[in-house]
Amino acid sequence: MSLIIKPENPARPHFVGIASGIDLRNPQDEETIRAIDRAMDQYAVLVFRGQPLTQDEQIDYSQQFGPLDSGLRKATGAPTRFKHEQLIDIGNVALDGSIAKRDNKKLLGVLANQLWHSDSTFQNIPVKYSMLSAVIVPEEGGQSEWADLRAAWDALPEKTKQYVEGRTGLHSAFHSRIALGDEHYTEEQLAKFPPVRRPLVHIHSGSGRKVLFPSVHITEVSDLTVPEGRLLVAELIEHATQSQFVYSHHWQPGDYVMWDNRTTLHRGRRYDLSVRRDLRRTTTLERDYIPLEVTA
Repeated sequence: MSLIIKPENPARPHFVGIASGIDLRNPQDEETIRAIDRAMDQYAVLVFRGQPLTQDEQIDYSQQFGPLDSGLRKATGAPTRFKHEQLIDIGNVALDGSIAKRDNKKLLGVLANQLWHSDSTFQNIPVKYSMLSAVIVPEEGGQSEWADLRAAWDALPEKTKQYVEGRTGLHSAFHSRIALGDEHYTEEQLAKFPPVRRPLVHIHSGSGRKVLFPSVHITEVSDLTVPEGRLLVAELIEHATQSQFVYSHHWQPGDYVMWDNRTTLHRGRRYDLSVRRDLRRTTTLERDYIPLEVTA
C-alpha cells in the first residue's frame, strides 16, 4: 500500500487533503514519512478516515514526526485519564469515565478550544504538527475548523500587509482562559510559561509561503498600545477565518486529522456538553529538536 492524497475541495487544491492508502497502526517507512511531510507542506491539513487508534498506536504514529509535547498540562499538572502524559484530552470525559459535569474544571479547556488558535504558540519551542484521533463523537455539533493562514496572507490588502509585517505578538498561555473567567492560577503555574514573542508574519519553511499568524493567545502587539494591538489581532483573525479560508470537519469515529500549527488556526465548535465526546490530541515538535526537559 502507498499513500494517496486528493484535495478535499478541488477549488482549493493547496488546502486540506484527504489521505488514504496506509494503515496508521503500522510503523511507516522513511519514504512514507517524507511523503506525508511533503503533503503537509502543500495541504496543511490531512484527513484520514477509518483509522481507529489505541492510545499506544497514536503515540507511536505521532512520534515518527518528532518529539511530543504535553502542552499546558506541564504548568497545570492536571491529572489525566490516559496512559501517556503526551496524550491531550480534547473531550468531556471525567477521570472516572463519566461525562464531566459543568463544574468540572477540565471543561474550561473544551470551551477555550472554541477560540481560534494554534497549539502551544505560548511556548518557546518549535511546535510543528498536531493530530486528533476521534473515538466517540456527538451526532450534532462538535465540528473542528481550520483556517489557511497562507491564503489569508495572500488576500490581505497591501496596506495592511505593510502595517503588520515586522510586528510581533506576545503569546501568553493563560490569556484566553483568563478571558473566559478562569483566573485561578498560581504564580508558579504562570511562571512555567512566560510570554513568548512571535512574528505576526513569517515564512513557512516547508512551502516557502508567507503566513499571517494571529491568535487568541496574543495579549499585545509590538509598537502598539494594548487596546490597539488586541483590536488588530481581532481584525486579523476575522479576516483569516472568512469562509473561503476555512475547512469544517464533521467527525466520525476513527477519523484521524493532522495539521500544521505553523500555517493554520483551528477551533472546535459548540456541542451539547451532556453528550459524550472523546477526542485525543498529540502535538509534535520539529524532528531534530532535543527537549531540555524530558517529561514522563
